Amino acid sequence: MFLKSYTMFYLVGLGLFDAGDISLKGLKCLKSVDKIYAEFFTSRLFGSSFDEIESQIGKKIEVLVRNEVEEESKFLDEAIDLDVALITGGDPLIATTHSDFLVQCSKKGIDYEVIHGSSILSSAPAISGLQGYKFGKVTTIPFPDHNFYPKSPYTAIEENLAMELHTLVLLDIQAHKDRYMTVNQGLEYLMNIKNTLDYDGAVTEDTLAVGIARVGSKDVVVKAGKISQLIDYDFGGPLHCIVIPSKLHIVEAEYLVEIAGADSEILDEI
Repeated sequence: MFLKSYTMFYLVGLGLFDAGDISLKGLKCLKSVDKIYAEFFTSRLFGSSFDEIESQIGKKIEVLVRNEVEEESKFLDEAIDLDVALITGGDPLIATTHSDFLVQCSKKGIDYEVIHGSSILSSAPAISGLQGYKFGKVTTIPFPDHNFYPKSPYTAIEENLAMELHTLVLLDIQAHKDRYMTVNQGLEYLMNIKNTLDYDGAVTEDTLAVGIARVGSKDVVVKAGKISQLIDYDFGGPLHCIVIPSKLHIVEAEYLVEIAGADSEILDEI
């Protein structure tokens, strides 16, 4: 029987919503390692408590705060002598910070393995009913702050629309403050930007949008309509995101009407 004689650093994605989303490969890995760390400031599993995740894995997990992940990276130093795993919601390589860990491993001579999880970047476009290859640049709407209200999310949507491409709009997460942007706040942000423009923007109250909440859960919400119709709609708890469709194929339009509740008038525009 072959015995592994070297240590590894494992980067493990937990998936979208709850502990049931962890892959069999990920679960097997986490049960076998010496130590498990977690970061939940970029994403977290809203469908499972931390205790439930620990219970499923059968081991204690040390949750790291942001500076422990981005500045100290003690889990990498420990991976020189131990099998160490860092877990995070979604797919671990979606965040640039996490890809940098692999660069550090390479420089330090640490062997590593990535175990992917389901990601909002694929799941939200899929559940929206729109064709994945017709999506353009992804953008994120941040929580505004003093002297910080960037127009770049609005501009990114306009640029995609000009190329007849759909847009996935991610919404800000500040997990350390238990603060998660809603579809309503995101749409309001876009309308506030529109009101500051000195030209007729491509995104208005009449623009078709799709609000999505809790992808991967049993109570996922996918609601399509004009921004004016969605801006006060109750999407429930986090996490939320938005899709702004461009020119629709008939199959996409039928999905938005039958599944997402869009007005049937969008079929007349095909």
